[in-house]
Amino acid sequence: MTRLFPFLRLTYGLKLSLVAAVPLILAVAAISTLVTVQSRTLAEREIKSLEAQLLAAKKEELRNYVTQARNGFYFIYGNAAPNDEVAKRRVRQILSAMIYGDDGFFFVYDYDGTNLVSPRQTNRINQNWSGETNREGVAVVDDLIMIARQGDGYLTHLWPKPSTGEEGRMITYVTSFPSWRWAVGTGVFIDDVLSSIATARAEVEARVKRTFGYISVITLTALVMVFGSGMVINFRERRLADAKLKKLTQRVFDAQEEERGRVARELHDGISQILVGVRFSLDSARRRLAQGAPDADSSLEQGIENLGTAITEVRRISRDLRPGVLDDLGLGPALKTLVEDFEERTGIETEFETAVFRNRLDSNAKTALYRIAQEALTNIERHASATRTAVDMRGHKNGATLKISDNGCGINATTRKRGAGVGLRNMEERVEQLDGQLTIRSSHGPNGGTVILATVPLTRLLSPEIKAQPKFEGDT
Repeated sequence: MTRLFPFLRLTYGLKLSLVAAVPLILAVAAISTLVTVQSRTLAEREIKSLEAQLLAAKKEELRNYVTQARNGFYFIYGNAAPNDEVAKRRVRQILSAMIYGDDGFFFVYDYDGTNLVSPRQTNRINQNWSGETNREGVAVVDDLIMIARQGDGYLTHLWPKPSTGEEGRMITYVTSFPSWRWAVGTGVFIDDVLSSIATARAEVEARVKRTFGYISVITLTALVMVFGSGMVINFRERRLADAKLKKLTQRVFDAQEEERGRVARELHDGISQILVGVRFSLDSARRRLAQGAPDADSSLEQGIENLGTAITEVRRISRDLRPGVLDDLGLGPALKTLVEDFEERTGIETEFETAVFRNRLDSNAKTALYRIAQEALTNIERHASATRTAVDMRGHKNGATLKISDNGCGINATTRKRGAGVGLRNMEERVEQLDGQLTIRSSHGPNGGTVILATVPLTRLLSPEIKAQPKFEGDT
């Protein structure tokens, strides 16, 4: 055999190389398996976190819809008797007009299962749907009524889309009008969430396959290279995998910010305009009825006041979710507006200082620092019992620093149990995504207080040649 194929003759060095290659191949196989398992595990964890955040945003959106709608006509319900058909008819008319998007609407069922309001599926009105099941065998109407009887809650189920008639997965929030025995709610289809999650999983699977292919190529290369070279390449691949996971985490925060912006636009452009229209209608009705029933004026005055409060609340929610001044004017004016609103709302004396930046912060850094300031002021309002607060934002040779201080009672274990710990963790995660540093100093007693320092590095500042000239002082 060796005479026929002399090139197959193995030298001693080649035999040693082949023997050494066996543990190398086993080691590479083990590493490949470990990296694949870890990548899938970590990616699945991030995807589940993304899914939970998107669904939580949808649920909060629905809760805001129902809360604002209920505030809009609660004065009617609150002043009506259980058998007041006129009041019931007025509320049904208001709910029938509250439609949004392609498939959004409010519904009303009585506790017996009869549909009273369904503006996009009018064929269901005045019919009893108790016992109706979807193709999964879920009695949706019965479940919604049961949730309403218990107070309020959410239900995820299949439901026909009004725009197409095809069943889609949706989340529904329902609450109760107990004196009228009504279950009132609205829902939103989550096809976009399910599509995003499926796309993310497909991307993860493709990335795992690509990574496995890279390792296979590295293995073939390592067979003709020294073991040390193979280890260097393996460490490089691990660093790349860590970078990809970090990028995926950043995408979670980006998706959260995009969702907040979308919810803000919908609240402002939808419910706010409807409530303003209702307020004008009630005001006009008050003037027309001024010469009529003597008790009509007080009821209408209360309605106008409640609607004014609802409009103010919608605008506040819209501004908190995504302040337009942050995109239009920059971080400095946005923080100034935030501080002014905080001082006006709470009565806490608040100072704000900033300075002109030579370089401007990038978009991610601006959003993160604004959210940190927002969270810190919220914690001060809820937990600190402070009378003075100061916010300072400025740049320096190492980057940029946001400082928030107060003269309150400080942070302790009791405060964390009441919920401040969640806010602090959110601050820490946002700063970590920027490769920055968060420092919290707190003391107790009459001269105590808390100081929060959030620092972002120079890498988060745009260079002068790629930024526009600042137009406003403190425009970061």
